[in-house]
Amino acid sequence: MASGGLKRMLTAAITGGVTEARASIFGHQLNLTGKKSPHKVLRMKLFGEKVAQWYPHDIKKDDPLVMAREQQERLSKLEMLKRRGKGPPKKGHGRRAAKRNK
Repeated sequence: MASGGLKRMLTAAITGGVTEARASIFGHQLNLTGKKSPHKVLRMKLFGEKVAQWYPHDIKKDDPLVMAREQQERLSKLEMLKRRGKGPPKKGHGRRAAKRNK
């Protein structure tokens, strides 16, 4: 019986030593409690720059001609809606104002 306990103790010591050595060689964290740890996430490389490279550069922010054309299209559409009577109401004559006056 005593030899079984001694064998178990030696096995546990060897396994623990191997685990510690492996952790020090490969840079792992020992988790003796067995609880979840954020170490795996913190160890990962950051990937924000790589994701940003997937998307093309937005020309709208840099080119004033593109912005001016979009503004002109917006104003022309608004003018067309006003001619048809579908434009935005004057200030104080909208739906909320009509509710308040009832």
